[in-house]
Amino acid sequence: MPARRGRAAEGLRVLGIVGWSGSGKTTLLTALLPCLIARGVTVSTVKHVHHGFDIDRPGKDSFRHREAGAREVLISGAQRWALLHEVAGAEPDLPALLERLSPVDLVLVEGFKTHPFAKLEVHRPALGKAPIWPGDGDIRAVASDAALPCCPRPVLALNDAAAVADWVLAEMGQTG
Repeated sequence: MPARRGRAAEGLRVLGIVGWSGSGKTTLLTALLPCLIARGVTVSTVKHVHHGFDIDRPGKDSFRHREAGAREVLISGAQRWALLHEVAGAEPDLPALLERLSPVDLVLVEGFKTHPFAKLEVHRPALGKAPIWPGDGDIRAVASDAALPCCPRPVLALNDAAAVADWVLAEMGQTG
């Protein structure tokens, strides 16, 4: 996927929100966004999915454009615009996707847990899944709904979005 903005993705501050399905990644991210924005931080998000998805509906003009073979379809309205890009070949990697974003203070990435970048793990022991942090040195802290006495990383209260925002800002070298 070619870059559109002519700038390096390496210049972006990126933090991953990772964890097993059902751990509360999206819930934390959506609670964290208003906290960061209230502190004057501009934030974009990238969400990785492991299955096909569609934001278009059959019968709509934009869907018909893609179905007819358009490589990209830009949908524009008074309140938002979206660019749909059909992938031919391998799935684009995270750096290629980040290059397509407009400049912001911070990009929060939900998913891409195997990619090398700073991450915050969301871990709920009650799910019965092993934590990811023991095998991933990129995980800088863990947000959990339980005490994790064996975790050598900072453990943040999963339900305290303001405290998690404090940690994110400190970790990313931001002020807010």
